[in-house]
Amino acid sequence: MSAIQTAAIQTAAVYLPDRILARAAGVDAAHFLHGVLTCDVEHLETGASRYGALLTPQGKIISDFLLYRESGESFLIDAPEEVAADLLKRLTFLRLRAKVTLERLDDLAVAALAPEHDVPADIAAYADPRLPALGHRLILPREQALALGGDAQAHEARRIMLAVPKGGVDFAYNDAFPHEVDMDQLGGLDFNKGCYVGQEVVSRMEHRTMARNRLVQALFPHVAIAGVEIMAGEKAVGRITSAAGRHAIASVRLDRTGAAQAAGTPLLVDGVEIKLARPEWAHFEMEWTRKESPLDLLDKVRKG
Repeated sequence: MSAIQTAAIQTAAVYLPDRILARAAGVDAAHFLHGVLTCDVEHLETGASRYGALLTPQGKIISDFLLYRESGESFLIDAPEEVAADLLKRLTFLRLRAKVTLERLDDLAVAALAPEHDVPADIAAYADPRLPALGHRLILPREQALALGGDAQAHEARRIMLAVPKGGVDFAYNDAFPHEVDMDQLGGLDFNKGCYVGQEVVSRMEHRTMARNRLVQALFPHVAIAGVEIMAGEKAVGRITSAAGRHAIASVRLDRTGAAQAAGTPLLVDGVEIKLARPEWAHFEMEWTRKESPLDLLDKVRKG
């Protein structure tokens, strides 16, 4: 990499101190990960990436993460620092006799590079699999990552303007279902693969119901504030989870917000009216209705 390229990366890339890297490697790595994670691992090509999660048997998110295939038998896991220890512990427990090694890589670090910047050929980089607008993740020696001078505030503001959820901020780990935090909209759930931990609950929500709770975009007439409730009359219908400028992410009950809007009741935060919108990349309905699938009809037949 030339001196000019090095300087450009140091200025543009943002070190992500709240992320860690782990490696899963071995002849059984792809098969093992494919069998426990929410995403398709076996068809992931070398140099490509996936968004996925490890769930509890009850279908709640232990950790979401970005998964990168280094080679045929080696994968990198880009995960939140706050749940990394639990994630690795649970993967180790699930490994049983599979020929897979799991290790945390404290000598490496993760950085983010916005899509308007080119990635030098000799830096390990993976496209963010959630949205092209999130750019690339760079894998760097930790010392090099610490020297980066990118704008962390601008990086966070971009995430919020795009309404892309962040675990530990927009939702709590071990408490949220994947559909509630839009993982189904961002490619984090594969509905064509076989079983994995929590798959039955995820499948039921996909085919038999609809998520009442969703993370959506909130637009303010002034500077948004995180952590405050959204009110419809005297009833709380949601909460602002992240904020940057006039943009915010909100966790809302779609049935309640839909009913309020149908009745002409304004949605207020600290007495100021706000607007809720589905993120541009999402396709779920903003008005909640119970979904009926062929499985429901089968149940009716069985019950006579």
